[in-house]
Amino acid sequence: MNLAADWHDKLDEELNKDYVQALWRFLQAEQAQGKVIYPPQDEYFNALNYTPFEQVKVVILGQDPYHGAGQAHGLSFSVTQGTKVPPSLVNIYKELQSDIGFSIPSHGNLEEWAKQGVLLLNSVLSVEESKAGAHQNKGWETLTDAIIASINRHHQGVVFLLWGSYAQQKGRHIDRQKHCVLEAVHPSPLSAYRGFFGCQHFSKANAYLYEVGKTPIDWQISEPDFCLV
Repeated sequence: MNLAADWHDKLDEELNKDYVQALWRFLQAEQAQGKVIYPPQDEYFNALNYTPFEQVKVVILGQDPYHGAGQAHGLSFSVTQGTKVPPSLVNIYKELQSDIGFSIPSHGNLEEWAKQGVLLLNSVLSVEESKAGAHQNKGWETLTDAIIASINRHHQGVVFLLWGSYAQQKGRHIDRQKHCVLEAVHPSPLSAYRGFFGCQHFSKANAYLYEVGKTPIDWQISEPDFCLV
């Protein structure tokens, strides 16, 4: 299991529970049957590995990894460079542009956010190719609940961005006296016009971080460097 030491220490007790062992057996059995699973196994915990526990400042909750080839790499809403930007992320970019004057990049890789303390956490951390939701109710949700509970308990002044009813339900136990919880509809094209656009969550998150003495997030995503020959 490719999991950074600081997170492993925080989750050690959870990782030894029976349901996690059952989850590993399920994943091994799926792979033994030749099923294609995304993201690659060594990227399941990328959200945690890119954002050390003590550096978490913002949490953006997603649901499932993308289930198309080359898309998922362990960060919610993010896709690898060279992959078409998914519709929900297109709408996130549009809201960023409206909210803070964000310049929309040509790609959807959000690693820069993760490295600044934005935990891009899906509820389920794996999926079978072309089968959305195939790994739901196998144990991932319980483990990611434990991750959220640990942040809630051990941190102070984290911003939780909960978009859509699924994320809001998952974040229902967050202590709103200790943390900032911002809620809106999901950025999906099916719902974005019902309240995601205009939510100003990115500027509000930074205003809160500034108020509690933390460095705000630079939400701007860089273009990749190209080597000119």
